[in-house]
Amino acid sequence: MLYRTFPKSDVKLSILGFGCMRLPIKSKKAKDINTDLAEKMIRRAIDKGVNYIDTAWPYHGGESEKFLARALADGYREKVFLATKLPSWMIKKHEDMDRILNKQLVKLNTEYIDYYLIHTLSRKYWDTLTSLGLFDFIERAMKDGRIKHIGFSFHDDLEVFKEIIDAYPWEFCQIQYNFLDTGHQAGLEGLGYAYARGVGIIVMEPLRGGAFTKSVPEDVRRIWDSAFVNRTPAAWGLRWVWDDPRVTVVLSGMSTEEQVQENLGIAGTAMPAVLTDKELGIVDQVKSVYDSRIKIPCTSCAYCMPCPHGVNIPGAFSFYNDAYIFDDIEGKKINYGRFLKDQGADLCAACGKCEPKCPQNIKIIDELVQVDELFSI
Repeated sequence: MLYRTFPKSDVKLSILGFGCMRLPIKSKKAKDINTDLAEKMIRRAIDKGVNYIDTAWPYHGGESEKFLARALADGYREKVFLATKLPSWMIKKHEDMDRILNKQLVKLNTEYIDYYLIHTLSRKYWDTLTSLGLFDFIERAMKDGRIKHIGFSFHDDLEVFKEIIDAYPWEFCQIQYNFLDTGHQAGLEGLGYAYARGVGIIVMEPLRGGAFTKSVPEDVRRIWDSAFVNRTPAAWGLRWVWDDPRVTVVLSGMSTEEQVQENLGIAGTAMPAVLTDKELGIVDQVKSVYDSRIKIPCTSCAYCMPCPHGVNIPGAFSFYNDAYIFDDIEGKKINYGRFLKDQGADLCAACGKCEPKCPQNIKIIDELVQVDELFSI
């Protein structure tokens, strides 16, 4: 395992972080974590050098933090830096911040959080939190030892990102970043802006929610296969992010033992600034193909859920994107009808409750109309 440090820090963090949003499950319900398998995966990763474990209040329907208390028992808590997040959307008054943090300490069975993030900051949540005394809460929680390091995760545009960076002496930030998202949200410019101000960089969605590894289109696969170096799509995507020396930790939401094994192998050799111009050119070719195919920039984070009318919004968008990415409208139409029965886009009542929650600022209502038109029988 390779390690890097944040600016102005002497703590060595593993370049691979274990994200606990996509743990293996035993049924279609997110809460139904396959705890035995997930614990085995996390402990194997830690045994092989991973020392950054990331979770959050809503992951797996609220069960991820509880599960980690079990997975990090038997001395494993002391081997890692634990990260979780303050659910911004749940804060209605100042006292909520302490109340939720204290509940998280209980759920995680720990006395402190190593790396605490203000979750999914956007203009709306930022304005609300600052008006409710966010900085006073941070100072108090750090002074009494409940928080060791403070940062935020981000989902909005570059202007808001810069404002947040400049408003407080953050130690780190977490941004969505991959070879398709260099100009999306904080993007490459935001990454550089934060780093130049001494803020550490943690990357989420390096494989765009796993989209880079699922049923790779033939024209994309031909490009990968044409490279003189043999790498899987996951290895290409991760190595591209790790090639930037300003990135400290890359989070991977691993769901299988095979993914853990592969990612550990990649993380053991991913030195910064080593990809050649030829290799970077291969990635640029793949980016061009994907850019021409993706219709809706949904990462299946499920912040828009649950829909009060029963629409499986991430699922609908996934089938819609796949239909175009993989040139398979008819096949995806069959699967859409089979797997999203009674959860389809036709149930959308345009109530608008989902759109303010979307980190990608997707016009969900308009896009669901397009989904319904494509897949309606």
